[in-house]
Amino acid sequence: MGDCGSCGPSGGGPFSEGRELVEFVSAAHDGGIAGQELPNGGLNIKCQGCGEAFVLKTFVDKCPKCGGVHAVSPPRCDDPANVQFAGADYPG
Repeated sequence: MGDCGSCGPSGGGPFSEGRELVEFVSAAHDGGIAGQELPNGGLNIKCQGCGEAFVLKTFVDKCPKCGGVHAVSPPRCDDPANVQFAGADYPG
């Protein structure tokens, strides 16, 4: 199993914020977490870029309107307030 990065030299971790959290979740366990479905059907959120309401269905997901990349880490996936935004220019 790959390094999740929470203690390694790559920095970041499940409690990071913004782009750092998105990059952490995208890379964690060799990318295996990013596309996994969130428990309970996902989180109802508003895009932190354009304000569009949508359901974050996977640990890393995009706004259907503007493509803004959002993520939440597994230990914090029960609360929409923990969803972080990579920024409108994130290539994800």
